[in-house]
Amino acid sequence: MKRKTNYLLLFLVLMTGLVSAQETITISKAEVLLKVMENNIEIRMTEQDFIQSRADYRQSNAVFLPNITLSHTGYTTTNPLMAFGSKLNQEIISQSDFNPDLLNNPERITNFATKLEVQQPLLNIDGVLQRQAAKNKMEAVQLQGQRTKDYMVLKVEESYMQLQLAYKAINVLEKAYETALANKKMADDSFKQGYLQKADVLAVEVRVTDIQNQLLYAKSNVKNASDYLQFLMDEDNKTILIPSDDLIATTSLNEIESSLPKNRTDIQAMELATKAYKKAHQADNMAFLPRLNAFGSYELYDDKMFQADAKGYLIGAQLSWNILDGSKRIGKSQKSKAEYDKAELHYRQYISKSQMELEKAQRMFSDVENKLKLTKLAMQQSEESLRIRTNRFAQGLEKATELLQSETLYSQKQLEYLQTVYEYNYTLAYLQFLTKA
Repeated sequence: MKRKTNYLLLFLVLMTGLVSAQETITISKAEVLLKVMENNIEIRMTEQDFIQSRADYRQSNAVFLPNITLSHTGYTTTNPLMAFGSKLNQEIISQSDFNPDLLNNPERITNFATKLEVQQPLLNIDGVLQRQAAKNKMEAVQLQGQRTKDYMVLKVEESYMQLQLAYKAINVLEKAYETALANKKMADDSFKQGYLQKADVLAVEVRVTDIQNQLLYAKSNVKNASDYLQFLMDEDNKTILIPSDDLIATTSLNEIESSLPKNRTDIQAMELATKAYKKAHQADNMAFLPRLNAFGSYELYDDKMFQADAKGYLIGAQLSWNILDGSKRIGKSQKSKAEYDKAELHYRQYISKSQMELEKAQRMFSDVENKLKLTKLAMQQSEESLRIRTNRFAQGLEKATELLQSETLYSQKQLEYLQTVYEYNYTLAYLQFLTKA
């Protein structure tokens, strides 16, 4: 058993050396939050989602803005109709061109046309509704991006507290390890003097080994928490982070909201997304209405490239009405109606689920608030019990097993209290997240 203890002690020293050899950086929660807001990949992806939805909305400007094209076309032909038309456009028709032989068998003619064409929508109801849907979607994506930032704040709170908790656990276990070694020395001395049996000494050695194992686990938790925080900050996880802020119970909220705030960003986003589906369905229903568009063109013609001996213009308006396109329009309307109904159900479900989560978090906070008081009291009681038993053991008035029980209990109560502080702080942060407008 002694040899095994020595091996574990050597392994612990080596692991401690490896952790110490890695670069360490002391960082505050505020610094982590700043880096996450600037560099976090998930936040940056939501920003790209907004840019994408904004681009879709800007495309809908075509409902109001004209479509302008400029073209230059050149061709040569002996086609009777094209040849006669080209001469007309170039304004070079003469009396001889009406000769039937020339009309039927024209000579080759070359034509170059420069054309400026404008199309202006005047009435497009379904396009206006689609534009409104695109705007609602863009606003929903923007609000969802803000909610993602709020969620990242919560994740930073949680992960930073996990790092604090891991270091606190190491501190507790290192002190427990020092106490266990001191108790082991006293046990060895008492055994040599014949006051203790070998079984008591072995029990003390088992306790030392158990603390060593817990220390190794706590040091792994430090590395895990450091890695995750650096993942959130989008940094290489090659360093060990040390929290500059201490893990203490934060101040309770003065008043916790009992219902969801109506202007919470994710709820607003869901509402806008539902409106977008509604507008899209209305647009599909309005697709049967006629469309009115104005058009105009200015044309330049010549038999040489980039010349303009002849010119002309055309202005007009078109009222078009797609009366029947099979069942395509009906099916599209049915599909958008189903999507809208589904979005409404999803919105109602989301509200109900969010309210349930808030009420659950409120109950959880009340429970952990009571637990915090009890674990703190239990820790203080176990500390006093350990102090009394340690003094009695040194005087030979206490058994080693009873001392070990008190020492183990005190370490457990310390860790339980720290874990409860973590749960209390996280639950408070979660409540703030749920009630943040």
